[in-house]
Amino acid sequence: MTAEIITPLPDPGSVELSRAVRSLVVLGDSTPVGIGDPLPGGGWRGFGPLLLDSLSERDSVRYANVSFPGARVACVRNQQLASALRFRPDVAVLLVGMNDTLRSDFDAAAIEADYDAVVAGLRAVGATVLTVRFHDHSQVFWLPGSLRRALCERIGQLNAVTDAIVTRHRIGYLDLHELPGGYDRATWSVDRLHPSELGHRMLAHGFGALLGDAGYAVPHPVSLVRGGGREISAAHHLLWLLLKGLPWLWRRGSDLVPYAASIAWRDWRDWRQRAAARRAARRGAAGPAACREVGGRRRVSGRRSR
Repeated sequence: MTAEIITPLPDPGSVELSRAVRSLVVLGDSTPVGIGDPLPGGGWRGFGPLLLDSLSERDSVRYANVSFPGARVACVRNQQLASALRFRPDVAVLLVGMNDTLRSDFDAAAIEADYDAVVAGLRAVGATVLTVRFHDHSQVFWLPGSLRRALCERIGQLNAVTDAIVTRHRIGYLDLHELPGGYDRATWSVDRLHPSELGHRMLAHGFGALLGDAGYAVPHPVSLVRGGGREISAAHHLLWLLLKGLPWLWRRGSDLVPYAASIAWRDWRDWRQRAAARRAARRGAAGPAACREVGGRRRVSGRRSR
């Protein structure tokens, strides 16, 4: 986990070093919504409320979650940012981008422009901004080979955008690939697309640690012991697979097919080029010996003709 102190700290001699978070806003897609962490009475919890509870008594910190399912980076810029700015948060947590990697119109340059506008806007109102670098989701959710390579390449491009934004604006980030236990099955919900309750707790715990490193008070660190969420049964797994998982794989797979096909073509072309190079190298090595052998037979044939 990495964080930088991105606002000037108070003079330690005049005030207490640890600052209280007075307001927290969460932006992004279905993961910030809390999907994967269902509540017994219905609805979702997720890492936002867990992080909120770690900062102080809940009523003492203003909280807003402007995320919604399916959001892409452009959605955050065009539909969520204005509400977040009006809230004037001390801390903003941004988790978005995975939906972009699954679409046929993926454009890393456009994503960077939108991402930059969101972070610049939040920083302009004095917010400490935290975000994530994504993991290799093909280690969590099975995809056929060409689709897996397509998704991995897209996630790599998305992470390169994140790296550029982090460096440019000096914001904190949580590296999900390096998060201990991040690839464990228990970390993921039944759909293998969203964190489970444990996964959301890990996110909240990680963000809390980043805030602590940046000088904020986190008096009640998030526990990694599950509690308060709804238990998920084997029936939930089966129903999700039949009603949601396979249709989702078909829809997103169809979106990725053109890009996956281009990767498959590139892999095949590279393989052909490597195979041709190996054949040429073998011919080059065998050529002199073959010529000597043929020359020898010619000399023998010449003596027979005499």
